[in-house]
Amino acid sequence: MIKIYHNPRCSKSRLGLSALEASGAPFKIVKYLEDIPTKKELKELLGYLNLPAGELVRKNEAIWKEQYRGKDLTEDEIITAMVQHPKLIERPIVVKGDKAVIGRPTENILELLKE
Repeated sequence: MIKIYHNPRCSKSRLGLSALEASGAPFKIVKYLEDIPTKKELKELLGYLNLPAGELVRKNEAIWKEQYRGKDLTEDEIITAMVQHPKLIERPIVVKGDKAVIGRPTENILELLKE
């Protein structure tokens, strides 16, 4: 099953959702600001994305700038920050099997769907 971690207020996330809808493939929407991923789920996502935690953070968010920027954080501390402040999680994330992409640009999603 394909999953999209989606924020309806984000234009890039809405574009990703539209790409999935146009594909005709069945998928599940996870509104991650309401259904916040656990640390375990985020670690799993990072494994699927093959990224360190810092690459999944939206560093222009005020929360990041005010509370975390410039600090030497461990992977676990960054993951904890994303659980506490899910707005920090880059979006959209689309998961297919054991692979995932950040849907910026939307072409990343289209490539994943081809696999």
